[in-house]
Amino acid sequence: MSSTVQPEQDVAKGQGKTKVILYWLEKSRAQRILWLLEELKIDYELKTYKRVNMVAPPELKEIHPLGKSPLLSVQAEGAPEPLVLAESGLIAEYLIEHFGPSLAPSQYQNGKEGQVQGETEEWLRYRYFMHYGEGSLMPFLVILLVLRTIREKSPFFIKPIANAITGNIESMFLKPNLESNFNFLESQVKSAPDGGGYLCGSKLTGADILLSYPLSAAKGRAGLSKEKYPALFEYVIRLEAMEGNKRAIQKIIDIEGSYDPSL
Repeated sequence: MSSTVQPEQDVAKGQGKTKVILYWLEKSRAQRILWLLEELKIDYELKTYKRVNMVAPPELKEIHPLGKSPLLSVQAEGAPEPLVLAESGLIAEYLIEHFGPSLAPSQYQNGKEGQVQGETEEWLRYRYFMHYGEGSLMPFLVILLVLRTIREKSPFFIKPIANAITGNIESMFLKPNLESNFNFLESQVKSAPDGGGYLCGSKLTGADILLSYPLSAAKGRAGLSKEKYPALFEYVIRLEAMEGNKRAIQKIIDIEGSYDPSL
């Protein structure tokens, strides 16, 4: 099932008129791309989809063979057909490069342009955290979701066994790995350059936006608490309070009637 919001006009930001469509799926990583579009203040068309038995509906396979979300199509003025982008990192990098370079730090230190190890700390953090969420943090959160779904969906006569198995996996494998990630992020927030505030320095970047979704979910159900990780928790609250993020959430509420940040 899907619904569509039409833009008032096409994107025009130094690239000519460009048609942008975001294919948004409930309870998915697509929400952070919606925030990114709002942060960039570019016009776009939003098509929303509901999950069917916890998975994406088959209609999304008409857009991309894997049928996952987020998906973004971009069609420049005069182009014969749109470019369809999948994977949050690629989508974010493409949008930032063409429509919002201010959301990426400067790559090189002054006088070291093009040199090996001439990069700024802000840029190295940015490139790392653009991939960290999907590569390091999200797998543990997805496993946590699977285990909790097994507990909830298990028939009553095997529920004690399911609870014991999933509980052991959580305590022996998931909890220590999640704690390692949260401790790491706590230290990164505290040591951010230029006075901090965000992971890569004093300004919001695309990396912060990409990490907002898994960290908001972790705050609710994966042990990311204010007591144990005060700097990280405050950072997540700061992201959640940003106007672009709130506009993205309100847009979904206006269309769907509610917004659920659950994984």
